[in-house]
Amino acid sequence: MEERRRVGYYVHREVLDEGKVDQLAEKSDVKVPFSEKIRESVRCSGPRLKSCMLSSVPVLSWLPRYSLRDNAIGDLISGISVGIMHLPQGMAYALLAAVPPVFGLYSSFYPILIYFIFGSSKHISVGTYAVMSVMIGGVTERLAPDTNFMMYVNATNQSMVDVLARDTERVKVAAAVTFLSGLFQMLLGLVQFGFVVTYLSEPLVRGYTTGAAIHVIVSQLKYTFGISPKRHSGSFALIFTVIEVCYLLPETNIGTLVVSLVSIIGLIMVKELNTYLGKKLPVPIPVELLGIIIATVISWQVNLEGKYGVEVVGEIPSGLQPPVMPTASLFGKVIGDAFALSVVGYGIAISLGRIFALKYGYKVDSNQELIALGLSNSIGGVFQCFAISCSMSRTMVQESTGGKTQVASALSAMVILVIMLWIGALFEELPKAVLAAIIYVNLNGMMKQFMDIPTLWKSNKVDMLVWVATLTLTVLFNPDMGLAASIAFSMLTVIFRTQLPKYSLLGQVPETDIYRPVENYNQVNEIPGVVIFRSSATLYFANAEMYQDALAEKSGIDITKLISQKKKAEAKRLRKEKKEARKAKKDAKKNAQEWEGEPDSSENEVENGVATVEEGSKPDSTLPRAIILELSPVNFLDTVGVKTLRNIQRDYGDIGVEVVLCGCQTGVIENLESGGFFSEKVSKACLFSSIHDAVLHCQTDRAKINKDDEEVQATHF
Repeated sequence: MEERRRVGYYVHREVLDEGKVDQLAEKSDVKVPFSEKIRESVRCSGPRLKSCMLSSVPVLSWLPRYSLRDNAIGDLISGISVGIMHLPQGMAYALLAAVPPVFGLYSSFYPILIYFIFGSSKHISVGTYAVMSVMIGGVTERLAPDTNFMMYVNATNQSMVDVLARDTERVKVAAAVTFLSGLFQMLLGLVQFGFVVTYLSEPLVRGYTTGAAIHVIVSQLKYTFGISPKRHSGSFALIFTVIEVCYLLPETNIGTLVVSLVSIIGLIMVKELNTYLGKKLPVPIPVELLGIIIATVISWQVNLEGKYGVEVVGEIPSGLQPPVMPTASLFGKVIGDAFALSVVGYGIAISLGRIFALKYGYKVDSNQELIALGLSNSIGGVFQCFAISCSMSRTMVQESTGGKTQVASALSAMVILVIMLWIGALFEELPKAVLAAIIYVNLNGMMKQFMDIPTLWKSNKVDMLVWVATLTLTVLFNPDMGLAASIAFSMLTVIFRTQLPKYSLLGQVPETDIYRPVENYNQVNEIPGVVIFRSSATLYFANAEMYQDALAEKSGIDITKLISQKKKAEAKRLRKEKKEARKAKKDAKKNAQEWEGEPDSSENEVENGVATVEEGSKPDSTLPRAIILELSPVNFLDTVGVKTLRNIQRDYGDIGVEVVLCGCQTGVIENLESGGFFSEKVSKACLFSSIHDAVLHCQTDRAKINKDDEEVQATHF
């Protein structure tokens, strides 16, 4: 094996520049016109129509081939398990969205059925999600605050909130922003804008979800302590809310606090038991379902609301809501929030979908996911649901209990349907503090993401900075503003990294055609008389000037000073020539008058008196003969980048240093051609496909120059 690894190779060929490579490889200049591309994209045929139909409605492609023997049992168990989780989570996350709990059940039913038809992921569980719910809650409480629904009660001479009117208005707001976010997602999917998720890097998403989880926790403190803090909006709202909660702590309802603590401790203990017995249990213990059942029974038997003032869920209407078009007048007020919801919901769903697609060997269509989520949200908005996304906890349960297709999600929706039609009213006595406890415990995974900080510190400090900055911005601002600021910050880190690349001089690994940075290797030697310069980033307007400065620094050539000296010497030479020419002309005229009868003699004198110009001085031996710009990291050149390379070649050429390029990608060569880099004096002969070709070219030219110098010296002798 060792001998096979050390097998060498030998290639004998001439040095090839890009022009010769184009001829040798017969480069094709055929380009498809834009009109032809458009015509091809809209051309319709039977197979193409079928493919488009199956990709737009994925259920038509996989459901006819559904295997009952292989998938039915796993999907059935998984669907029931996830449906049981939907009940407590839907009701709990409805509190985050500031709408009645039953609307959380609606959001766990309609969107799931739509995603079952149009979604391309087999394993993710869509439905209510904490981050999305808290973003919805920020919108509903901003546009429908308690202060807008205060009414005066004559019997008590006090003002109180008209809860029914407030909740009705908040449902309208939630439905409007959900419907609009769905339209945004569908529009982005139709224009093939699925790549937008690439701007949401993993550190950004994890930092953002951690920051949003903190917003979720703070929003639920009022249910944990049984207090009623005022709602704050805008920047630093979370800090103001925490301060007010601390101020209201003396007014804590002891009964509510006890219910919260007991619920949290019980949920944590059973979840830890689930983890400990995970491999032994065929199905995880439905801890949330058991929790709300036990809490509901105790609340009903003890009358927690009447005796201890513990706030309960209240009326849960049976049946389904009729479709109602969202209030269009609200669209203008929620357009920014809707776009943020569309991006966040899609980013979380596609990230999780790709994880399971990679694990199980299938592909998730990012644009189809946008359309599926958009339809789920827009149709859900018509049925008064709030925005949904993918839940990590439910998805893990769906996958671990044997779910293999979206049939499991459809079955979980059927479980919710049964609950809404016949069982929902049984949970009217459920304390809201228990729902808040369920939210806290389910955020355990997001809180563990703080461990990303030491991991990223060791692996990539810039990613750690993005994580911390995203968390900070999300906590200080609202989640929607925090997302925008975080994306902007992430983009700035990319720009700064391209503005501050690593510049290196390359040398040759002995007896090979391999070149490496001389500062990183001890056995790498620079080529005498040749400077090989590389930048680790692309060359464009933001770093073009720094590229030139780094080249001057690394090569040790003060190009500005040398050009200035050359211009001064040239100007001095021209002045001397003009002066000598005038003197020669004057002397010739004088001699012509004095020696009018001897033309041959005067002609000789004039000839002898005229100054001759030397062919040129020998190049400075301290300067390199050639500079090779290694451009393999460059993936595009803008007009400033092309101009920079043209100026480098001209300026260094003026002082006798040849500049050649190597490692150019096809797109970069096209940029050079369209940017006017080539001319009558500059051809593709200065472009080489490899560093070694460029080095051999420069060494050949140097040997030729030395030979010419020797011939000139021999001629003089």
